[in-house]
Amino acid sequence: MFDRNYYCLVASLKEYSLDADTKGFNARAIIDEILEEVSARDARCVRMLYAYYDCENLVNFRKGRTMHNPLGNLSREEIEQQTKNPDRLPARMATVVRSYSSIVDEDADADETPDTDRSFENALFEAYYQECARSKSRFLRQWAEFDRNLRNISAAVVARMINRSAEGSVVGSDEMSQQLKRSSAADFGLRGEVPYLETVIAAVNDEGNLVEKEHKIDQIRWQQAEELSTFDYFDINALLAYLAKVNIVARWTRLDEKQGREMFRRLLKDLEGKEMINKQ
Repeated sequence: MFDRNYYCLVASLKEYSLDADTKGFNARAIIDEILEEVSARDARCVRMLYAYYDCENLVNFRKGRTMHNPLGNLSREEIEQQTKNPDRLPARMATVVRSYSSIVDEDADADETPDTDRSFENALFEAYYQECARSKSRFLRQWAEFDRNLRNISAAVVARMINRSAEGSVVGSDEMSQQLKRSSAADFGLRGEVPYLETVIAAVNDEGNLVEKEHKIDQIRWQQAEELSTFDYFDINALLAYLAKVNIVARWTRLDEKQGREMFRRLLKDLEGKEMINKQ
């Protein structure tokens, strides 16, 4: 099956982004516009990308926090409902919610039931990454693996800084996750395997400037989104890469207006580059 291309949609995103520069950046509106235009199959990939924020919101709700990330697929009310009857969550995530809610699911495969001794948060995010690994989108599969590794490295460095085991902070049981949990080496024995390793370690260790730390890590995200979609111009992989950048811009418009506008301009520049390719 050939990937579907969205030439007109990419052009409309540029027009929307230019308008947003003066009226205010609205990530949710961009996501909704894309969901309206893409095929049902591709829409599932978009929703899977944003299921990460559903995980965040489920964790926050379970912990009694009022925080709710509007980038998630589900509203606050829907999140509450899903904790009781997770019928709108991806299968593996739903299994975790049922298990930790002590709801018996007779249809669940016993082999897929998560270890209830692990934290709900780690189990839920691991289930999310497992779902992404099965996606039909190459970008989403690779992005999810990168995202998990980046977050795990950051979590392992923080755990080491406060003299705690990384066991409860690192998500997953793959080889890299195990190494982050157990290695005592300064670079966790990953030097040469992870190109952004030293940048992350240096950024996390820089306790004096939290904003700059976050900016450095998000620069890694931005670069990775570009690299993973180098030869994708108008298909779902290109749109997902664009949305990964939209998420970064949305975050920085809340954290630091100046940095947010700088990243917004980069987003426009990327769209212009794709438009030039289309004209050649």
